[in-house]
Amino acid sequence: MTMEAAAGDGPGVTALQRLAKSTFVHVGFAFLAMGGWTLWANHAHGLAAAWPPALAQGAMSGAITLVLKRALEAMAARLPGAMAFVVPPVVTATVILAVLIGVHRMIGTPEIVRTIAVPWSVSTLYAIVYAAVVARGRAGAAIP
Repeated sequence: MTMEAAAGDGPGVTALQRLAKSTFVHVGFAFLAMGGWTLWANHAHGLAAAWPPALAQGAMSGAITLVLKRALEAMAARLPGAMAFVVPPVVTATVILAVLIGVHRMIGTPEIVRTIAVPWSVSTLYAIVYAAVVARGRAGAAIP
């Protein structure tokens, strides 16, 4: 037996499906997953040294999750042809890498490379795939 979601979600939409679409859930998951990764990546330096980077990375990952999709869509909408496939993920990957390195250097994260490897790789892979989906969808919609 499934729990039905709110009436505005349409027939057959379960509470789990509604949660899966929730921005709050996505941001919270990013915070916990990447903050947890960072805690593990820096644990050899003691919890006192690992917690600040974990909290910072969690917050950055939540913000990245919130902004990345919209940024990719906005850039892809303004670029012609193959540029819509390439430029948005290159720009977002570069900006995210610079922010991650800058913040972790500023707060004194002990293991910067290990700390940013997973969040940057995940966000970059997402950017590549999602930019291609958006560009392909736009190209498909333009064909009469």
